[in-house]
Amino acid sequence: MSTPEIQWYPGHIAKAERQLLEQLNRVDAVLEVRDARIPLATRHPQIDRWIASKERVLVLNRMDMIPPEAQTAWLHWFKAQGSPAFFTDAQHGKGVEMVCRAAEMAGTAMNERRQQRGMTPRAVRVVVIGFPNVGKSALINRLLKRRVVESARRPGVTRQLRWVRVGASLDLLDAPGVLPSKLPDQMAALKLAFCDDIGEAAYDHQRVAAALLDHLKALQSQSDLVSTQTLSDRYGLGLEIGTGETYLHELAHQQFQNDRERVAQKLLNDFRKGLWGPLPLELPPT
Repeated sequence: MSTPEIQWYPGHIAKAERQLLEQLNRVDAVLEVRDARIPLATRHPQIDRWIASKERVLVLNRMDMIPPEAQTAWLHWFKAQGSPAFFTDAQHGKGVEMVCRAAEMAGTAMNERRQQRGMTPRAVRVVVIGFPNVGKSALINRLLKRRVVESARRPGVTRQLRWVRVGASLDLLDAPGVLPSKLPDQMAALKLAFCDDIGEAAYDHQRVAAALLDHLKALQSQSDLVSTQTLSDRYGLGLEIGTGETYLHELAHQQFQNDRERVAQKLLNDFRKGLWGPLPLELPPT
């Protein structure tokens, strides 16, 4: 029997995408937010077409979830691609001021053109775009220095587009998370599930938890940037015992009365809370 594909495209996302595209001609720049653990998997395939020639500020949020060495590696990689990136921890405000300055700078050319035409400068209009649950609303609240838009670590919280003003020089459009209508790359879809960047209705917890363990084991064998020692210490069980499915069964047997579903949910929740230590799920391509 084939494994069901992970697909998730609720109606509110389709509606939000239509509204977003209608608003794009009103903005001067785009603030694209991705998950620092999976910066490639959280890149929307249509983003370049949507942005066209507009200025872009690339934000890799949840920097606290990956080690500093991985941050450095990604910064070098994105710079080499011609896309300088800014790391943030929106929950605690780290890196947010630099993003604010970059967003304001993105509108400098617009105001210069206005002045050349004899028009007065105006606030830079920036739309915040990203997949569900990558931290867009938390970032906006930090930029505003107060809680103005609803924010929570689960996908689908923001459902309406909303303009908010950041001082006199910056207007932000908070948009709901947008996903492709189809997820052809199922490894990328699994990464979205690992990080809770897609609705739980789209996947099976046990399958995803086992796949996460397999993925981390493979990454650890490839790079010193990935260590699962904290995971092993936490549960008294190392990944060397076998596959992710084997690990799930053994941990359920040892500590959870053979309740594999409960184990799967605990493993995923603990990972998402950062209880396994800082762990990147993607490394820069070589």
